[in-house]
Amino acid sequence: MRRPVYLTALPLLVAFVVAGFQVLHAQEPEPARKSSARMTVTLRIQGNNKQTPEVRRNDVIVKQGKNVLPVTGWTPARGESAGLDLFILLDDASDSSVALQFDDLRAFIKAQPASTLIGVGYMRNGTVAIAQNFTADHDLAAKSLRLPFANSGAFRGPYLAVVDLVNRWPVNGNRREIVMVTDGIDRHYDGHRRRSLSFISPDVDTASRAAQRTGTVIDTIYTRGVGRWSRNYWEITNGQNNLARLSDATGGESYFLGAHNAVSFRPYLDEISNALANQYLLEFDAVARKKPGVHYISLDTPIAGVELDSAEGVWVGSK
Repeated sequence: MRRPVYLTALPLLVAFVVAGFQVLHAQEPEPARKSSARMTVTLRIQGNNKQTPEVRRNDVIVKQGKNVLPVTGWTPARGESAGLDLFILLDDASDSSVALQFDDLRAFIKAQPASTLIGVGYMRNGTVAIAQNFTADHDLAAKSLRLPFANSGAFRGPYLAVVDLVNRWPVNGNRREIVMVTDGIDRHYDGHRRRSLSFISPDVDTASRAAQRTGTVIDTIYTRGVGRWSRNYWEITNGQNNLARLSDATGGESYFLGAHNAVSFRPYLDEISNALANQYLLEFDAVARKKPGVHYISLDTPIAGVELDSAEGVWVGSK
């Protein structure tokens, strides 16, 4: 007796279905690997609003590309979490007139809370000469300010000095912030630059990545340098553009008043002090790549009149 045709074909059909499921399963992408990331965020108030609204963890939106990332921590940098390493970084290529700002700088240093460790150093030839290591003795740090050398031996880009500093920074879990006083002109690229106001030193990106890797926020203050470049409007403007780019990439602010020195640094330093008092430690689960590195992220909040400032990138993966 002959079997029905459909009974003969049934095992074949089952085999095709199973094979199809296996192919589909093989083509499914591997689940994204997650890695915890942490960064410092400065809460800034826009407009004339003098009161700082309360921003909760659920009010913070973190994106990595199109992916919205889960926020796992949003801690005010106060109390037990107030620890801060603050480094005052001056340029040895600055004009000696910067000493007129030392009273403001000393007052700024002495006004910092006891939870802040302060260091002082001078950029010279792509490195940092430490005048005072991080210390809780703010009077001692204030006394370490000295006149810049203001000579041709100091003529080298300031951005490699930033890399040198962050690579030597002690690891202690504190927030990291630099107040950088310089004209921003990268003298290292003499003869290799394009004569345009759009020139950004390649070392700016190198310094930015180093700061992002270590979670270091950099505020920059313009002051006149020495030599012919310091009198050239073209170079002054490029230097200020370099500083603005560095601060923007690391979550800080850049301060300058045209091509002239500010009469006083005090308004700048007061704003920096206010920013330091309104910082948060943000933690979130980022999407990790095969190799650790800096990932670009963006922050937003639905709260009107509030801006969340942070570095453009954060290190994801083991260091």
